[in-house]
Amino acid sequence: MIEQHHLSERHACRLVGLSRDSYRHPPQPSELNATLGEQIRQTALVRRRFGYRRIHDMLRQQFPGVNHKRIYRLYRQANLTVKKRRKVKRPTQERVPLQLARNINEVLSMDFVSDSLSSGRRIKCLTVVDDFSKESVDITVDYGISGQYVTRVLDQVARFRGYPAAVRTDNGPEFTSRAFLAWTHKNGIRHILIEPGKPMQNGYIESFNGKFRDECLNEQWFESLSQARECIAHWRRDYNEVRPHSSLGRIPPARFAQQHRQRAGGAAGSEQKQNFD
Repeated sequence: MIEQHHLSERHACRLVGLSRDSYRHPPQPSELNATLGEQIRQTALVRRRFGYRRIHDMLRQQFPGVNHKRIYRLYRQANLTVKKRRKVKRPTQERVPLQLARNINEVLSMDFVSDSLSSGRRIKCLTVVDDFSKESVDITVDYGISGQYVTRVLDQVARFRGYPAAVRTDNGPEFTSRAFLAWTHKNGIRHILIEPGKPMQNGYIESFNGKFRDECLNEQWFESLSQARECIAHWRRDYNEVRPHSSLGRIPPARFAQQHRQRAGGAAGSEQKQNFD
């Protein structure tokens, strides 16, 4: 208006509702916004399925004074958007609600995920998740995993965590084999079998497997079994110790489990003190 219609600065600012000081001193990008924008772009490049809220969770410790609104504004300015997945229409079915676990190691859910090497040879991944803490207890990768193989993996897990009260599986041959059923009976573990054709009865492990496929298997191209094991182990550590989980108050599962153990230990100590008094 000033350049083309030769209006005075006072008149032009009054017409558009802009203060003269703002006109004379346009906003300049701050150093914090430049650093933050670069960190947002780098995080989004590594974690392609993360939206602005999860990126904010990742950067919260590094930038404690920055709220999600600024992250969203810079996220939009960088044109970083996650493509929405098309929902597959499925026939309506009766859903059986999952029984919520109340403690760590109360219920472990297990399932298999298949992938292939660059040579075309298939590999199997046994995924084990704690229903309460959402921790990835183990991801075992091999060419073939039998029922007896599964029991050896769980015995190894029990050396550090103890045996769970229950395990939840589908009706796969590995989980209905004599070796696996004998193992659950020997260790006094309740075996929860979901109904055939109803994977949502094992929803915790299904949700984990979806993240595992999207963020690890679909992003990697494995040339050997050893490389697959190394990459998957690295992703598992990142999932447990770094990646925030929305259902755990946006903190990693390992930190959530540690806080729960501390609270449980403090409650047990106070109860013992009361009994002593």
